Amino acid sequence: MEILDTALQAYLDNHCDPEPAGLQKINRETHLKMLKANMLSGHYQGRVLSMLSKMMQPKLILEIGTFTGYSAICLAEGLAEGGVLHTIEVNAEYEEMLNSHFKLTNVDKKIKLHIGAAEAVIADFEYNNFDIVFIDADKRNNFKYFELILDKVRPGGLIIIDNVLWKGKVYDEHQKDADTESFRKLNEQIAVNTQVEKLILPVRDGLLIIRKK
Repeated sequence: MEILDTALQAYLDNHCDPEPAGLQKINRETHLKMLKANMLSGHYQGRVLSMLSKMMQPKLILEIGTFTGYSAICLAEGLAEGGVLHTIEVNAEYEEMLNSHFKLTNVDKKIKLHIGAAEAVIADFEYNNFDIVFIDADKRNNFKYFELILDKVRPGGLIIIDNVLWKGKVYDEHQKDADTESFRKLNEQIAVNTQVEKLILPVRDGLLIIRKK
C-alpha cells in the first residue's frame, strides 16, 4: 500500500525512531494471524502519528477503526498527563485481542475501547473538545465520519484520515472503481471546506491532515 519508492521508504524507515518492542510484537502478530494485515499502520506511519500527537500534547483523542490497536497506541504516546484516547471498533471478536495488545505497552490505562458501530458510539459521546481524531474505518463512510465529528473537535484540533491516496488510484484518471471515486469525492469535499486547513502527506497510503480553524 506504500505510495513511495521502495528504496526511499526503506531509507525513511531506517532514519526515524525505532519501533517500540510492544508495537513490534503487535506488528508481527497482525501479519501472522490477521486477514488484511496491510490495514496496520506500521512502523513509519506509526511514528508519524506518534510525532503529531506529541506535538499536540492532546488531552482527548478519538480513533474510528481500531483493527489490532497499533495506531491507537502510537497516538496515545503523545497524550498529556491525564489524557484519554477513545477508540471505536465494530468487530466484537477483536475485544480480547485488543485488550491484550494494549497491555503490552505503557499507555494501556489511557485507552478506552468502545465496541460498536462508530455512528452510534459517537452519537452517545458528550465530548465536544477532541484534540485529535483519526479516521481509519470503513472507507466509504469517511466523509460521514468527518461531518459527525467536526463540531466535536476544538479549534486548532486535528482530524487525520488514512488511505486517501488509495494505492495511487486517486490520481490515475483511468481508475473508475467505486472505492477510488469515493476517495476522490472525499478529498475534493475537504479541499473546498473553508472551516478547515488541509494537506495530504504521501505517507504510506496517504494521510489527509486537517486542522480545524
